[in-house]
Amino acid sequence: MQISQRIATSRPLPTTSMHGRVEALRAAGESVIDFSIAISHFAAPETVRRSVAEMALHKVLPYTIVGGALALRSQLVEKLQRDNKINAEPDEIIVTNGAKQALYEALYVLTDPGDTIIVFRPYWPAYIATAELLRLDVRIVDLPLQLDEQFLSTLPAAKLVILNNPHNPTGKVFSLKELTLLVDWMRLQECGAIVDESYEKLVFAGEHRSLAALTDWRALGVVTIFSASQSYAMMGWRSGFAVAPAAVIQSMETLQGPITAAASALTQAATAAAFNSGDRPELVADYRIRRDLVIEMLTSVQWAKVLAPDAGAYLWCDVSELGCDTVAFAELLLSEGHVAVMPGDALGYPGFIRIGFIADDIETLRFGVHVIKTFGTKVADGSVRLTSR
Repeated sequence: MQISQRIATSRPLPTTSMHGRVEALRAAGESVIDFSIAISHFAAPETVRRSVAEMALHKVLPYTIVGGALALRSQLVEKLQRDNKINAEPDEIIVTNGAKQALYEALYVLTDPGDTIIVFRPYWPAYIATAELLRLDVRIVDLPLQLDEQFLSTLPAAKLVILNNPHNPTGKVFSLKELTLLVDWMRLQECGAIVDESYEKLVFAGEHRSLAALTDWRALGVVTIFSASQSYAMMGWRSGFAVAPAAVIQSMETLQGPITAAASALTQAATAAAFNSGDRPELVADYRIRRDLVIEMLTSVQWAKVLAPDAGAYLWCDVSELGCDTVAFAELLLSEGHVAVMPGDALGYPGFIRIGFIADDIETLRFGVHVIKTFGTKVADGSVRLTSR
C-alpha cells in the first residue's frame, strides 16, 4: 500500500515529536525533565472536574449538533462579551477538539491551494505544518519588537495573516496601538486574519486585548481561536472553540462533520465549565515566580540571553553565542543530561531554545535549569563539542 503524495513529504510536528521521545525514555525507565512543552502542574479548575464527573454519570451521552450544543455556544457568547469585548451570536461559534482543529478548519475553509498567508517568526509549528498540508504559499516574516507603520508597509500582499496573541514562544502581548495599526493595514490590504488567543489568561504584564474587539470583525474577516489548554491548565482535555462570521462557521461545521462531528459531550461539559470559571490569579502568580526564578538563574550565564516574557508558559532563550547547532544542543542535552528543551529551529529560529517552566515542582525546575547551565557552559568552554551552525 502506497502513502499518498499529500502526506508522504510531511513530517510530524517537532514539538510533539520531542514530547514523544521524552515519553518513550520514561517508559524505558529513564528519568527525564521535560521543558520542551508546557504541561502545567496545576489541576484543571474544580468546576471543570466536577462538571465532567457529573456528565460521565449520565445514563445517556447524546450526540450534539456538530458546532456544539446551543446552550454551550450561548454561554461562550457571554464569555466573549465579558472577557474579550467581542459581540457574537451562537451561530458564529464552533466548539472544537482544541485549538489545532479550529486552526486547520479555519485555514481550510478560507484558503485554496496557492493562496498566500503571513506567519510571524518565531512561530508555533502547527501554523506552518497546517499551511503546508493545505499547499499554501507561506510568507514567513520576522516578528519585530513592536509593530509599527513602517514594518507593516513591508508586509507582502496576502489573503490571511496569522497572529498569536499572547505570543508563543516570546511571551509578547500586543499593545492596543499595535493591534490598531494591524487592523488598519488589514483593512487597506483587504487581508483577513486568524488570531490565536490560547494564552489569553496567562498575562504577567500589560493587558491582553482581542483584535476582533477593535473592528468590525465580520466585515474584515477575522477568526479568533480560544483554547482551555494553557489558560485553564487543561492540556489533555482538548477543549477549544472559534468565533468567526456565520458563513465561515457553517463551512467549518461542514468540514468538521465527517472528521469528528461534534466534540464529545464530556469535552463540551469541560468547555462550558472552563470558560466560565473566571481568572486564575493563583496560577498566574505561581508561573510568575517560576519565570523569575529561571531568569535569575540564567542572568549570570554569559552564553544565554533571555528577557522576561509578558505572558505565557515559556522562556525564549538566545544561545547563539555558543555558536552551535541548537538541534544538536537539544539532542545531546536530552541524551546526556536527561533534560528536554525545544530547539529554536522547530519554531523557525536557530540559535534559540524554548524552555517550558510550568511543569513539576520548584526543586525539579531548579535542578533542570542547573543541568542546562552546566551543559551549556561545557559547550562554551569546549568540553562538549557540537556541530557548528
